Amino acid sequence: MIEKAYAYVLLCNDNTLYTGWTLDLERRLEEHNAPGSKTKYTRTRQPVKLLYYEEFDNRAKAAQREDQLKELRREKKIEFLASKGVII
Repeated sequence: MIEKAYAYVLLCNDNTLYTGWTLDLERRLEEHNAPGSKTKYTRTRQPVKLLYYEEFDNRAKAAQREDQLKELRREKKIEFLASKGVII
C-alpha cells in the first residue's frame, strides 16, 4: 500500500503563511481551525485557509518538501505560490 503524504501552505488570518506536512490533509486543516486547537502557531491565527499543497508517496518526501518551502523567505514563497497560480 502506498502511503499518501502532503506538504502544504496555509494563509492565516493575520496574513502570515504557515507551512507543514501531514498524512491527512482534510483532518489537519480541521485541526488548524478547531477551537482550542493544539496547533501552536495557528491557534491564535484562525481561521486559516489552505492555499497550496503537494502530494507525495511517503512522509519522508513530504517532510523534505516542507523543509524546502520553510527555507523560502516570505517574498520568495509568495513568488513560488504565484507561479502555481495562487494569488494572496
